[in-house]
Amino acid sequence: MVNHMKACALCNGIVSYKGMCAKCGDTTVDQGRYHDYYDEYSPYMDIHEIQFADGIPNSSCTDTCLHLFTCKRCGEEEGRSIDMVEF
Repeated sequence: MVNHMKACALCNGIVSYKGMCAKCGDTTVDQGRYHDYYDEYSPYMDIHEIQFADGIPNSSCTDTCLHLFTCKRCGEEEGRSIDMVEF
């Protein structure tokens, strides 16, 4: 049996994503994992470990990576779930 690893396609540069701001309609830019902004150590923590303490219901049960997106025009910030892909 072969176990396949899952990883965030956006974190690993496999895909790019630009969304639209819900407030003004301009382009949003990925700022990285949402969890990386918790404190100075969070960027180094395993994603599955930090999901247990993120306050988002059932986030540790999903194969997603929460990213922070910022609008280029108005600065609005929004979290978006990015699906993990299998390698």
